[in-house]
Amino acid sequence: MKRSFWALSSMLFLFLACSKSDDDGDGGGGGGGNNMVDCSTVSKSFATDVSPIFAGTCAAPACHNAGSVNGPGALTNYTSIFANRVAIRAAVASGIMPKNTTLSTNQKNAILCWIDAGAANN
Repeated sequence: MKRSFWALSSMLFLFLACSKSDDDGDGGGGGGGNNMVDCSTVSKSFATDVSPIFAGTCAAPACHNAGSVNGPGALTNYTSIFANRVAIRAAVASGIMPKNTTLSTNQKNAILCWIDAGAANN
């Protein structure tokens, strides 16, 4: 019984010690946590900051343009982006989207902070 306890404890310790963490402070990538970003200095305007990222990175390469059936479909306007904001946040924060390119830290933070601030149509 003691051996089982110690074996289980050792395995749990190794699992926790080897798990990924997001210690780099950029709010993304590493896994773990909820990928919080310091949004105090990030602009959170849909029209100025977020919409251009979607137009140039998500819709333009024919991934999420009009008529798209990829993932949540078209992400070409506020309504479609707002309706899918939870999935978008998860995909951007984890780094799995956009698929064929990488967002800059500023672009990633603009999207995450806009969503975290309520995803206003501003």
